[in-house]
Amino acid sequence: MKSKIEILKSQALAALKAAKSDAEVRDLEVKYLGRNGLFNDIMKSLKDLSDEEKRTVGKLANETKTELEAAVQKKYAELEMYAFDVIADKEWMDVTVPGKKPDVGHRHLISKFIDDLEVVFGRMGFAVAEGPDIETEHYNFDQLNMPADHPSRDMQDTFWVKNLKRMVLRTHTSPVQIRHMESHKPPVRVISLGKTFRKDSDATHSPMFHQIEGLMVDTDISIANLKAVLTHLLQQVFEDPSIKTRFRTSYFPFVEPGMEVDCTCPICHGEGKLADNVPCKLCKQCGWLEIGGAGMVHPKVLENVGYDSKKYTGFAFGFGVDRMVMIRHRVNHLRLLFENDLRFIDQF
Repeated sequence: MKSKIEILKSQALAALKAAKSDAEVRDLEVKYLGRNGLFNDIMKSLKDLSDEEKRTVGKLANETKTELEAAVQKKYAELEMYAFDVIADKEWMDVTVPGKKPDVGHRHLISKFIDDLEVVFGRMGFAVAEGPDIETEHYNFDQLNMPADHPSRDMQDTFWVKNLKRMVLRTHTSPVQIRHMESHKPPVRVISLGKTFRKDSDATHSPMFHQIEGLMVDTDISIANLKAVLTHLLQQVFEDPSIKTRFRTSYFPFVEPGMEVDCTCPICHGEGKLADNVPCKLCKQCGWLEIGGAGMVHPKVLENVGYDSKKYTGFAFGFGVDRMVMIRHRVNHLRLLFENDLRFIDQF
């Protein structure tokens, strides 16, 4: 019996030494040490031995079994370390080398500029109003003194929404002002910012663009209030307290009188040229930049929302946010703001 135990021990140790995987070790563990393994058969056969042989053979069998169990665990550990060594060889790295920092994004120029506009107007007591991008003809045109078949609608280059009766992609953010006035009584002091859509596409126009519009309605509101608000706005967003504004007569169906708003060029400060008489390319040497449209709210618009046009007056204005961003950051083509070219974006 002793020789049989020694033979099994030698066979088991030799097999463990030759094993190349955890699966092979598990199979050997079951074969020799499992419930139905070879050493368990030896333990069962001890009943046929004398008492003296039971003590001697039993002790040897238990010691051998314990030795094999330790050998099995040692083999598992060796295979695990070997696996780690293989991974280390394949995936070696020098932990002392500085890591590569991931690229970190930042907010878009237009988004940051819109935040700046909201801060400036917030300090002047203006609230921010929002409205839908897909608007009804009623709010986009009719309530703004542009009835059906009126020539003023041709100024808007409108996208009509297919399969939605009399619905448009809003051509300006003025409908937001109408919705706000319908649900609020004077005094009103509000701005609306957001995307607008027109069929334009060139260096300074895009089919989708961002617009800010402002509205103030109260008793005794005049053009002087309009000029004060817009002058302060432009001085703040262009970071130049010397900026001046001028108004040129124009036509917009929802204001009367209507005006184009210009400001002195923030690059040449209205001189038309830079140092050493270098011509200013931004304002094309005229010293002024066109910013947007404005005027006193048309009495018909006030009446459409239920305001007493004999008691209340107001002013409204609308500027292209994208154009103001181009001026502030000296960008010469509008599409650069929308193409997501990292060579351009990373400059800011």
